[in-house]
Order: sequence, then C-alpha cells, then structure tokens
Amino acid sequence: METIKEYQKDDLTIIWQPKKCIHSAVCVKTLPKVYDPKGSPWVKPENASLEVLKSQIDACPSKALSYRES
Repeated sequence: METIKEYQKDDLTIIWQPKKCIHSAVCVKTLPKVYDPKGSPWVKPENASLEVLKSQIDACPSKALSYRES
C-alpha cells in the first residue's frame, strides 16, 4: 500500500506521495521554512501563504507534492 501524507493549512490540503518523489529538492530550496527533510513533520505549511504554497507545489517536477482546496 502506498504511503500518502497530508498536511493542512486553512482550506488547503497539501498531499505528499513519497514514492513519486525524485528528490530534486525544489521544495526545500524554494521554501526551506516550510520543507525541512530533517524536521518532524517535514512539511510546515503554516510558514508560508496559501498563494506561495500553491505556486511552489505547482513547480514540483515529480508531482509528488499536490494539493486540493476545500
């Protein structure tokens, strides 16, 4: 069974599918205060605005990061 992690900020749910990740580190380089591979949890969406989060997620080359809005 594939692991899928979800992180919430307001009406935005960030979805991370680790098996898709190619470790390009675009997320970490773009938003180091949000994505900290050594942190727990490693995604801290409270450290960026919704617009910035969506823009960065849209730039994920592997699409391991995605989002849905409710």
